[in-house]
Amino acid sequence: MSQIRLSLVCLLALAAAGCRAQTVAKTDIDPKTDRKIEVMVRAKLTVPADYQIAIGPRMPSDLAGFDTVQITFTLPGRPDHSQTIPFLLSKDGKTLARISRWDISKDPVDLVPSADRPVRGNPAAKVVIVNYDDLECPYCAKMHAELFPETLDHYNGLVKIVYRDLPLEELHPWAVHAAVNANCLAAQSATAYWGYVDYLHTHGQDVTGPDRDLTKANATLDKLAKLQGERNKLDAAKLDACISKQDETAVRAEMKQAAGMGIQQTPTLYVNGEALEGALPAKTLWTMIDRALVSEGITPPPNEFNQPAEKQESAPGSKPTAPATAPVPAPAMAPKPTTGSN
Repeated sequence: MSQIRLSLVCLLALAAAGCRAQTVAKTDIDPKTDRKIEVMVRAKLTVPADYQIAIGPRMPSDLAGFDTVQITFTLPGRPDHSQTIPFLLSKDGKTLARISRWDISKDPVDLVPSADRPVRGNPAAKVVIVNYDDLECPYCAKMHAELFPETLDHYNGLVKIVYRDLPLEELHPWAVHAAVNANCLAAQSATAYWGYVDYLHTHGQDVTGPDRDLTKANATLDKLAKLQGERNKLDAAKLDACISKQDETAVRAEMKQAAGMGIQQTPTLYVNGEALEGALPAKTLWTMIDRALVSEGITPPPNEFNQPAEKQESAPGSKPTAPATAPVPAPAMAPKPTTGSN
């Protein structure tokens, strides 16, 4: 797509977020001002010469000192290439503008669902980290290692962490099956759920196996889930029935919800609504968490990233000291399955 057409496409994409005109008195724009507007719009937005521009009348806006003007861009003979976009025209006719609006009436943390999922950390914490996770994804495993135990220990009692399902099945063939099994465990025990997630994020290659046989991988996933159930004294019959059924409804509902939010990769984290994509280093993650804590009126615990420059320079490469807290226990699992040992 040429730069000219790309500029117009970007302009058209802003239409939905533009000013909302009131359906009240309209005033025609004089031909001279009409011409000024067209020339300026074509020049500033590099509108292709073959596009026609029609400028509507002035209509009152809710922005003081400005009226709304609807400008229509049309490619002759192509009705599907026509779009009307609201602009702002100053009362004196000397300034043309366009703005985008974003709804900030809701708390960002409420825009990312975190309810009805197993929680790690302090359930009453004011900072919630929601991670859209794929249990077969190596980058998710890397992010998981950043979160547990170091990040959770460092922010002891100040954060809670929730995982949501986003298996990228085109890339990771056993990820959906793993998510279903994890949810079967979660239905009875958050501890069992997290133990299973921990194990898969540290033994993914073992599950995949050298021959990459999906049937074997799924059988291994089922075996590991049942072992996790035994260790956590879950209702075996109920767990076995859930695993055997492999009901993907809930997982696919989460996948659809993530797609509706525009999430296209894993891991994707939200820290009180602020997005972070990819397995980024602790410095980036901790900076986001610190911002969220400050916004809640909480002083973040000191670390090597939020100290004054002179202190950072005095101890190059130093690691923060985690507060005294019990470490997240490693999941007690069976020996590595024979289908995936390397």
